[in-house]
Amino acid sequence: MALHLIKLCVGCDTVEELLEWRRGEGDRLPWKMRTRQTPKRAADLLAGGSLFRVFKGFVLCRQRILAVETVGAGVAARCEVTLEPEVIRVQPVPRRAFQGWRYLEDHEAPPDLVGFDEDAAPPELARRLREIGAW
Repeated sequence: MALHLIKLCVGCDTVEELLEWRRGEGDRLPWKMRTRQTPKRAADLLAGGSLFRVFKGFVLCRQRILAVETVGAGVAARCEVTLEPEVIRVQPVPRRAFQGWRYLEDHEAPPDLVGFDEDAAPPELARRLREIGAW
């Protein structure tokens, strides 16, 4: 059974903003999430785990975890979590704010959105659903 991480997405209010930010970075690979603490259960995360992101109080997407590495030493040590470039949208689930990251057990993880097609909805409806975190 996979173990996942969950983290607030600071600086982006929507999945679209995250993707736009990534494009602005030049889509350089690999995509890394940096944090202070290295997860002690890194081996469990690498067995099919994902990083779930929380936007404005809702879990909206995930990315598969490819590697977990500690870089630096002593007080300068940090963790780099290498992520798969593909962002997978999940069914929106409310989540309260928290600091740092948390483990997320597989049975607690929201399921992927099946057949997600943002272009299929009228633009105004899609915008309003994104604003309330339902899409």
